[in-house]
Amino acid sequence: MSDGPAARRSPGEPWGGVRPFSIKTKLGALVIIAVLITTGLSMIAVRTQTELRFITVFSMIATLLITQFVAHSLTAPLDEMNAVARSISHGDYTRRVRENRRDELGDLAGTINLMADELEAQDHQRKELVANVSHELRTPIAGLRAVLENVVDGIAEADPETMRTALKQTERLGRLVETLLDLSRLDNGVVPLRMRRFEVWPYLSGVLKEANMVASARGGMASGSGSHTRTDVHLHLDVSPPELTAHADPERIHQVVANLIDNAIKHSPPHGRVTVKARRGVQPESLVLEVLDEGPGIPKSDWHRVFERFNRGAVRRPHGPGSDGGTGLGLAIARWAVDLHGGRIGVAESERGCRILVTLPGQPSEPS
Repeated sequence: MSDGPAARRSPGEPWGGVRPFSIKTKLGALVIIAVLITTGLSMIAVRTQTELRFITVFSMIATLLITQFVAHSLTAPLDEMNAVARSISHGDYTRRVRENRRDELGDLAGTINLMADELEAQDHQRKELVANVSHELRTPIAGLRAVLENVVDGIAEADPETMRTALKQTERLGRLVETLLDLSRLDNGVVPLRMRRFEVWPYLSGVLKEANMVASARGGMASGSGSHTRTDVHLHLDVSPPELTAHADPERIHQVVANLIDNAIKHSPPHGRVTVKARRGVQPESLVLEVLDEGPGIPKSDWHRVFERFNRGAVRRPHGPGSDGGTGLGLAIARWAVDLHGGRIGVAESERGCRILVTLPGQPSEPS
């Protein structure tokens, strides 16, 4: 299929604004041709003194042949449409009807193909929903499991601080469930942002601490979940100035930083280093974030595809112990969260490894 729904004509719109070969025209032409054949054979019979019965037989044969030809041209596309409709009813949304006619059947073929495109898109979104839910719920669940396992194993005590950490993960899990259950609003970009001012250093320090905790918890979990189990990668935080503040939705920015760190750890070499930098932007309360790793980096030709959903890249493996390819959703989710803020995210030039640059606009200036 070369043309998408936007490239095709809309249903009911004739080719080029006119329909020179409609079914009504073809049926009218069939009647006229039948009359002309009968009239012509009758005139020949009068001049040659041929018996009328022979002329009648010849007229019927000629008319039937022409009618059969026209009928086949009308029923053949209907058979194809029926086969495509049956495939769609069985869940196969890849088949399309050929749109090579300039009549009502051609319009019907375009409508069926448009319907198939929309059904295929909805089926793809449904599958993405399952993948998004799995990906987003895994981090808080793993963090909560890490806290509880430490308490059960006697590594940590069930003191108020530990319970507050578990409560924080549970609250984040609840917020994620509320957001992910309303994916239609999420995809349409109408999810309200809960913007507020916060201090960057303690906020990012908590994100990195949680990433270390989740990585340690996953180290004892079975692989194949689409998440890293790296415990050998060192995380470093660089915030300048230390009193830096920003104006954004902390929950959404948590999604951005956590997914970028998760991706950087997966692609880091053994005992590598992942650095998270935060700087003040141009606008008031704006923020510039950088996440750098020491991995093999991303070819410049693939920069435009990095944030596509299910894009898992073509980086050589292994990246390090416990690393796997992931689901290809983390960076797509990060881009979605940045877009909600009206910011920018992309791959930037780096001497070594991969460098992801995030710019958040901050607090809008007051109109004068």
